[in-house]
Amino acid sequence: MKRRDSIHPGLWRWMRRLNQRIARNYMRGIGPRRLVLLLTTIGRKSGLPRVTPLQFEEVDGEIYVASARGQRADWFRNILENSQVQVQIGDDRFAGEAEPIMDPVRIADFLDYRLRRHPIMIRLMLSTEGLPLRFNRADLEKFARGKALVVIHRQENKVRRV
Repeated sequence: MKRRDSIHPGLWRWMRRLNQRIARNYMRGIGPRRLVLLLTTIGRKSGLPRVTPLQFEEVDGEIYVASARGQRADWFRNILENSQVQVQIGDDRFAGEAEPIMDPVRIADFLDYRLRRHPIMIRLMLSTEGLPLRFNRADLEKFARGKALVVIHRQENKVRRV
């Protein structure tokens, strides 16, 4: 299985600018508000709020987000330092406690779930990261090594502005 661990840094800079634009549009009500949330973390170095648009799944009232950059994603590293987050899904805003998950089996379970819900989109996304179009569970678990997943537990009465 071919694995693309090092994507060109210029692509990540371009995506950071794109994410800023998506976040601004999202706050104005423009964009894929049923598939994407805005996650606000506190910068681990700056202490400033950092907003990142991310795809999500809601399962039994919990919010799941996965990192395309794995454990190297800035938002994920911010969560490792401070698990208190702010989430916006559509017009709903709430505070949450983020639980980082790095276990490849649990991440593969989440990817299986996403594949059942969005088979074409997720299969294409996985193939751009080097997973073949036809793969088995062992391939998925191997792929999940070094990836990251976060479960956000709502703190209903603790809406905070950051």
